[in-house]
Amino acid sequence: MPLLEQSDVLQRFARGDADAFEDLFHLHQGAVYRWILRIVRNPATAEDLTVETFWRIHRAHARFNPSLSFEAWARRVATNAALDHLKSAKSLERLPDDLPQVPLPDPGISQEVRRKTAQAFGRLPPKLRVVALLTLIEEQSHSEIAEALGISTGAVKVRTFRALRLLRKSLKQQGIEP
Repeated sequence: MPLLEQSDVLQRFARGDADAFEDLFHLHQGAVYRWILRIVRNPATAEDLTVETFWRIHRAHARFNPSLSFEAWARRVATNAALDHLKSAKSLERLPDDLPQVPLPDPGISQEVRRKTAQAFGRLPPKLRVVALLTLIEEQSHSEIAEALGISTGAVKVRTFRALRLLRKSLKQQGIEP
């Protein structure tokens, strides 16, 4: 979409135009879904949260500043929806066994170690888990995570450090020396 046309769509969206919202939905739904999937690690939950995210975006159209990035704003709303989901989950969701894996240099790493590592991630508080997943697994930049969470880059680094400390402690308690 050309920049001038996109600016017009953003202006109309901020005024509550349903067609502009629909255009933005079609343009950004894939990116929002992928971002949420990185956080919750469950495709069905990510689909539901994508719908929830766009519902929140639609309701908050009057607070959107058309001179700013819609993508960054949508990512922040999506992150908040995912965090709300993680906080409200009654039980810890088990991470899927088929997570994309970076090829390991040592093929001798057992399924048991992977299972215990996934459990350790699942025990992290939601705010730390999100940062740890995005930093350590998805390898997103600190600045991108900070923008999505609405926190400083320093806060992302602190949360990553805390998450690593808790992960190491949890793994050590399970007999694994990280």
